[in-house]
Amino acid sequence: MQPIINNQISNLKESSTLYINQLALKLRNEGHDICHLGFGESPFPVPELMQAALRENVGRKQYISGCGLPDLRQAVEIFCKKEFGYNYSCENIIIGPGSKELIFQLLYLLEGPLMVPAPSWVSYGPQAKIRSKNFIPITTNIKNGYRLQAEELNKICSIQKSQQKILILNNPCNPTGSVYSSNELRALAEVCRKQGVIVISDEIYALINFGKLTFQGIASFYPEGTITTGGVSKALSAGGWRLGYAMIPDELSEITRSLAAFVSETFSCVSAPIQYAVLAGFENFGSIRNYVELCNNIHKEAGKFLHQRFIEIHLNCPEPQGAFYLFPDFENFKALITSRGIKSSEELSKRLLEDIGVALLPGSDFYMPDEFLGVRVTSVDYDGAKLMHDFSITGKEKPLMYTSLFPRLAEACERLEKWLR
Repeated sequence: MQPIINNQISNLKESSTLYINQLALKLRNEGHDICHLGFGESPFPVPELMQAALRENVGRKQYISGCGLPDLRQAVEIFCKKEFGYNYSCENIIIGPGSKELIFQLLYLLEGPLMVPAPSWVSYGPQAKIRSKNFIPITTNIKNGYRLQAEELNKICSIQKSQQKILILNNPCNPTGSVYSSNELRALAEVCRKQGVIVISDEIYALINFGKLTFQGIASFYPEGTITTGGVSKALSAGGWRLGYAMIPDELSEITRSLAAFVSETFSCVSAPIQYAVLAGFENFGSIRNYVELCNNIHKEAGKFLHQRFIEIHLNCPEPQGAFYLFPDFENFKALITSRGIKSSEELSKRLLEDIGVALLPGSDFYMPDEFLGVRVTSVDYDGAKLMHDFSITGKEKPLMYTSLFPRLAEACERLEKWLR
């Protein structure tokens, strides 16, 4: 019997980030020397405090409230108030199997078109497609670090007929590493308030922030209309644990009720042992703050090294301000690259993997024009546990030897430079 599958699903491709990871690992297992700059997974071990809590709670087998363990919801409220100054109530915080799933469920229950800055994370578009939403990428500019500007958002909002509009703002940003300034967020908030926009602020990288000041999200300027999502996948290196949260303002509490019902009919609840282990992390964050700061410092130096090398190679690239991504482009080499029969970022990424064993993602996966020769680069191809030890003994007074600390990143840059000659 031939199954009949929903067209929105049958035409869906596997997530490009997951695909490139599996392909790079497969090639490595086959003996190929691959520089893996395509997948954004933190390479560090999960904090030992959380590992110990998971071991202690492995026997917990009960179903938990679909909205999450009450103590964990309260811990998230307290943590986000202390770290970011947010005033969400634990009654409007929902725990889910990763912020990715929670964003999908929010998009499923909220009406209206979805707007995102371009470039933005690869899964927003496909999630909107599953829901048959009107998906609107808003082109940004390298001169602004690919950060969405208020006038650009206002222009797009003004031509939308829908009463309700949705904006996803990923800050710090995957794929660019950009972080929005308080002035930019304030201006965006004014537009969203005027235009009736519900913002989903995807802040999974909020703790991976290289600035001197504490991270600020748009909820600081538009609290009544901002749903903030986060989790433990990136800064706490627990991507495979699959735990995230969504924080909904009191003014939008009807969303909480609808989302709670949706959760009860879909994933039911996040694994109980995982929730208890993450609870230990939030309640004892002071004990793992040094871990977060050390990982943050390594992310910063890896991004700094790659950025310096890209500029030396004459690639255009904004300097990363957070997360562990860069978004260089090869536009300065367009004539050379076109002469090799390459006319799109997808073809460019494919050739770089085939020719020199460097795995990247094409800019078109992040909603940039096909002909724009931009790529998304991750800066995490290294042994995280070893590097944590090396950094802890290097000391601030000693110069960092980037090529020895990040040999795979250095090798990738050498290959790119030779390929462009």
